[in-house]
Amino acid sequence: MSRTYLTVAEPATAEFVVQGSEFIGHVRPVDSVDAAEAFVDAVDEEYADATHNVPAYRVRVGGTGAGAGTDAGAGTDANARTGTDDADATADSGFLREYSSDDGEPSGSAGKPALNVLAQQKIENCAVVVTRYYGGTNLGVGGLVRAYSRAVKEAVEEAGIVEERPHETVSIGVEYDDSGTVRGILESEGYEFEADYQASVSFEVQVPLAEVDAFRDRLRSATSGRVDLE
Repeated sequence: MSRTYLTVAEPATAEFVVQGSEFIGHVRPVDSVDAAEAFVDAVDEEYADATHNVPAYRVRVGGTGAGAGTDAGAGTDANARTGTDDADATADSGFLREYSSDDGEPSGSAGKPALNVLAQQKIENCAVVVTRYYGGTNLGVGGLVRAYSRAVKEAVEEAGIVEERPHETVSIGVEYDDSGTVRGILESEGYEFEADYQASVSFEVQVPLAEVDAFRDRLRSATSGRVDLE
């Protein structure tokens, strides 16, 4: 049976001020390392005038689990986007790519505290960035740890936590005559999907891993094999 995991329900932010420094916690659900890094880059660009943009993420990759993908390597360099294997990971669910950076803050005062909040709450497939505008007063390592941790905690609380099942994206191609049958199946199952009506009809569907094989068989049966599946 495919494992379930906890993640944030939606993108969210949280803001507060500590001794003149403004902290903004940004959090977003992601389904791949590429998506996590794109989010980090987007925040960097939007808040390019900030003193620091501290990123962290936990994304399950490899195997057949959520966010399945490939990993170029593993490591612990805080200045490079690399990851480490989760000791609890299995061959079926892949492993966790964990990444954080202090982005110029004192070592261990920002990125790791941000990442630790996600780890302590067992949140996966989630990326965070904490933006700081320096207010003129040094907070010290302890103060920074508390502030960066708080920014992530409050952003996660704002987003809400949900339980998800790993899924696979199934691409479906059919002619118009069979498109109504296929769409009816998708809607009856309650799967999230996108449809594109061109010369033929294509669907991109998110299917829980445990149901993928039965879903493919059902489509083939309903269309007498007149369906292209990827």
